[in-house]
Amino acid sequence: MSESEDTFYTADRWQNWLDRVAEEDLDPENEDSARLLLNLQDDTAIAVAKILAAFDDDQLTEDEATDEIADIRDIVLADVDLEDEEKAMLIDGVQTSLVCVFYSAEEYVVGGPADEGTVAEYVEAAAAAEAEEDVDAALGYLVQAGTRIIDGDELPMDLVEDLEYGFVSEWVNGLDSLQSAMADPEVVEEDE
Repeated sequence: MSESEDTFYTADRWQNWLDRVAEEDLDPENEDSARLLLNLQDDTAIAVAKILAAFDDDQLTEDEATDEIADIRDIVLADVDLEDEEKAMLIDGVQTSLVCVFYSAEEYVVGGPADEGTVAEYVEAAAAAEAEEDVDAALGYLVQAGTRIIDGDELPMDLVEDLEYGFVSEWVNGLDSLQSAMADPEVVEEDE
């Protein structure tokens, strides 16, 4: 593994994004504000996608890949200290979306893609589980969907648009970032 590939994601990188969020005048209805949050989320998903690509290319062992994913998860899901409550809530939304990305990546590395069911079936099962207030089962279904997405299956956008707002819609939002990252793992420039 080359020296530049040693670190897939750093605490400094995450902090740079948080600093931008803290400095910006964010309005979730504003396209630029929404793009900043999406870029922050996509940047993390791209780092995860690069780990998965390195694993698939036998540049990382299973243990190395799961350790790298865990490192990013620890950085990104740590408590964020933002004075602005609304911004803190927006970052919390990004963190929530990324939970499923991390678990899907770990599941893929350890167990490979789910061998039964389509992405759509898993998303529908997750929505049904959430309606029954079984959030753990919902997350489990979406992790399986995530492993299929990592393996190249498509997330059906028409299904996504019909989801009720909640954990499932947040997690699917993260899987959408992961799908984009798997298709085009180019780094999101922090100054875009």
